[in-house]
Amino acid sequence: MTMASDPKMIPQSGLLSAEANEAAALAAFGGVLTVDLDAIIANWRKLEKTAVPAECSAVIKADAYGCGAAQVARALHKAGCKTFFVATIEEARKVRAAVPEPTIYVLGGYFQNTGEHYAQINCRPVIGDLNELAEWDVFCRRTGWNGGAAIHIDTGMNRLGLTLAEAQAIIPRINAGDHGITLVMSHLVSAEQLNSPVNAKQLASFRGIASEFSGVPAALANSSGIFLGAPFQFDLVRPGAALYGVNPTPEADNPMQPVVDLKARIVQIRNIERGESVGYGGTWTARRPTKLAIIAVGYADGYFRAASSNDGTRGAEVIVAGKRCPVAGRVSMDLIAIDITDLPPNAARRGHMVTLIGEGITVDELAHHFGTIGYEVLTSLGHRYARVYKGGNVEEPLTLPSSAQAAEQPPSPPPVEQPASPPPLPS
Repeated sequence: MTMASDPKMIPQSGLLSAEANEAAALAAFGGVLTVDLDAIIANWRKLEKTAVPAECSAVIKADAYGCGAAQVARALHKAGCKTFFVATIEEARKVRAAVPEPTIYVLGGYFQNTGEHYAQINCRPVIGDLNELAEWDVFCRRTGWNGGAAIHIDTGMNRLGLTLAEAQAIIPRINAGDHGITLVMSHLVSAEQLNSPVNAKQLASFRGIASEFSGVPAALANSSGIFLGAPFQFDLVRPGAALYGVNPTPEADNPMQPVVDLKARIVQIRNIERGESVGYGGTWTARRPTKLAIIAVGYADGYFRAASSNDGTRGAEVIVAGKRCPVAGRVSMDLIAIDITDLPPNAARRGHMVTLIGEGITVDELAHHFGTIGYEVLTSLGHRYARVYKGGNVEEPLTLPSSAQAAEQPPSPPPVEQPASPPPLPS
């Protein structure tokens, strides 16, 4: 595996190779999150093939579900992805800086006086309210901006979107032409449940209203919706979590490749006697002489407290020296204890890395121990990890936590104040 490294981020030595310099940098951090861009590309291509002839976009909101929106956008765009979805204008701004060409939709809707922001970075709001639509129209008429927008129609989620009656009311606008609507979409409530009657009900509602948006592409399917079959796929599909390895078909085996590998460092090995407790509250008691590995990760890093164990309940497991070992006691803010009694002597030592996600421990398995879903696991992974990107046919630097980057950078001179001059709107 080759990993590009930013020399500004990593202390360099003329006596060390790039790989050795990178290893030296990683040694300073308690955890390393590795993102496999090739696996993300493979997952996107599988979803694309499943949805043919529909276009396959990519949802990269929440920093690409914690995997790095800029890095993921560059890799997927190079692989052929032409449309991305984010949640906010600020997310769109970061993605646009990484990929100048693709279409970017902002799912969070349109607010008055934000039109210039959309125009400056050439992205499109997803409009789900008649007030939003009116405000968008005012901006477009005032500026001549014709960058396009999506219309979100609520077919059962009762969260965002025009009602069916409101959507029906704007059909004359669509029939009049020059309407500026580039996509009509809705969102499935229970797509991961193959036999849910809600799926068929939403499909019928959306098919009926979308057919009246003459000439406007339609989108309904999220990750799980793609696997409901061709009737749900329309002109464009919007996978999110499946791209990052979360199972979109929880009633069957996961068709996606794992994407993230998370490792954390052993900071201490210690022995305790039978009857001694471990961690806050003393909820876990050793039933034999026990060897513990104390690991530099905790709930501040996105390793949820719900993964704890006690005398009556087994918690999550980690991989130590190739074997599964259980969490002992409560997960604390910065540390967890692992029972490594059954490992061979010297199999685990201070400074060694253990695997929290990877080597057979999936995001979905960890989500089960956390009492949540894979989406929340990925988006909760903390910012104290060093991040390594591999594959993707693009060079991505090793990314250290922001505090470490700041420590390695010389102080910048104070900025020179310049008169404010907003960039012109695209013509």
